[in-house]
Amino acid sequence: MSSEDTPAAFDVVIIGAGVNGAGLFRDLSLQGVNCLITEKADFGAGTSAAPSRLIHGGLKYLETGEFGLVAQSTLERNLLLRNAPHCVEPLPTMIPIFSWTKGIWAALRTLFGSTSAPRSRGAILVKIGLWLYDFYGARHRVMPRHKLVGRRRALSDMPGLTDTIVAAGTYYDARITQPERLVMEMIRDGLAANPSSSALNATTIRAADADRIVFETEAGETLSVKPGLVVNAAGPWIDHVNAMLGFQTKLIGGTKGSHVLLRNDELVKRLAGRMIYFEADDGRICLVYEYLGLALAGSTDIPADNPDDVRCEDDEIAYFINSLKALLPGLEIGEEQIVYAYSGIRPLPASDADIPGLISRDHSAPVLEADEARRFAIIPLIGGKWTTFRGFAEEVADTILQRLGRDRRISTEKSPIGGGRDFPTDAAARRAWIADAAQTTGLAEARIDELLTRYGTTARAIAAYEASFGNQERLPQASEYSVAEIDWITRNEFVTHLADIVMRRTTLAITGRLHKSDIERIAEVTGDVLGWSAETRAAEIAAVEEHLHTVNRVRL
Repeated sequence: MSSEDTPAAFDVVIIGAGVNGAGLFRDLSLQGVNCLITEKADFGAGTSAAPSRLIHGGLKYLETGEFGLVAQSTLERNLLLRNAPHCVEPLPTMIPIFSWTKGIWAALRTLFGSTSAPRSRGAILVKIGLWLYDFYGARHRVMPRHKLVGRRRALSDMPGLTDTIVAAGTYYDARITQPERLVMEMIRDGLAANPSSSALNATTIRAADADRIVFETEAGETLSVKPGLVVNAAGPWIDHVNAMLGFQTKLIGGTKGSHVLLRNDELVKRLAGRMIYFEADDGRICLVYEYLGLALAGSTDIPADNPDDVRCEDDEIAYFINSLKALLPGLEIGEEQIVYAYSGIRPLPASDADIPGLISRDHSAPVLEADEARRFAIIPLIGGKWTTFRGFAEEVADTILQRLGRDRRISTEKSPIGGGRDFPTDAAARRAWIADAAQTTGLAEARIDELLTRYGTTARAIAAYEASFGNQERLPQASEYSVAEIDWITRNEFVTHLADIVMRRTTLAITGRLHKSDIERIAEVTGDVLGWSAETRAAEIAAVEEHLHTVNRVRL
């Protein structure tokens, strides 16, 4: 750490390490730009940890005429399927349709600026939408085109679906299994590309003046920085960060989205790997799909402005359950099946729209130019979503490169991310990769397969570490994770708190596989690496258990 009297110089300082900040950090570092990225909590811990876990082209955005966003989203979806195949995979999707003609005039009114959204979307409207979706998703296409089937075929394909439908549309989008891990991988990619770049989590702004920012870590260490330019990637906290830097703004007007994960084997069986993208009784678009053996259902769209106090409430859970019961009558679905609930605020542009669903999901990056009081410009990243982070980062990086008088060295369009690099994408290549890694490390092929599924090709480094660890112990209950694996994560992935591992470096919490004994064993391993006292370890365990219970509705 540098002292406050001798500030470190960085070309760009990025404040906020969610998916948009991490994507920009990676892009700029690949171009040789010296960057510092800071995060007040953990990398990917805010809004980026609370998505629908979909990588989608934005079918619904066609209603509001955001055709450019759909074009970009479908392209970026296709690119992510290629660049992050270790955690992004195709997701066949069904749309139940309840009429043939409803919604056409309402959709046209919305398209031309009406503040009311369609309450029902008939087969004709859905067909037009899916045709446009295929059209815009043609670039780098990797998945099949849509089709429309009649009621009898739809009910045969999806047993138990309400018989009030008249038809069903089917198309493909994608899902991401570990979004928080992909954020971490982009941070690591950026650091590997440019050793002069730096990344700090658990770091807050302590002070700012005309030409420098002073950051402070949780340990009390300070870092004084003289930035050439600042990017505010704080998501829902953008206006707050701008105020700390001396600019009063009102750029963000977020909405809350909540989700639940249900342990319901019959529901998962009926989904058969598909998502159902459906209208609830109030016209809101909801979804349910299989996620790591559970059923993930969402989401709400409620105006909200306090990202530090957001959680999935009882009325939202009742909404999900009632909507699913109407969609799949006769299937037992209840609150007792919930193993995890979460909520986040979408950092949408400030808007006076009466209907949250009509607020644009597009992104922008206005420049707050330097002045006498602040001698560095600030670029806030407004909006943006998981699917478009690479394209958004590229746009902003090009703006920054132009301001710095530099040329782009490399496009990220075909750059694999983290464990997606050299990932075996067909069965034969996967068998060969597993066999080679097993022979090299001495671990069983089944274990290599497990690690490859979880970490992509980073599995080779973890397997080598596990082989040399000298201890084959697994976690007490979540035995698919080894103690060596937890040790490696702690040493290599910027872990500062127990929650970083439990909630973001692994899927232990969100999939309901976590037991109290697992938390305690992880805390022992992590504490040994980080030098925690017995008091610190106990405090970390208590903090995780309290958060899981009060925010995520986890019953340990």
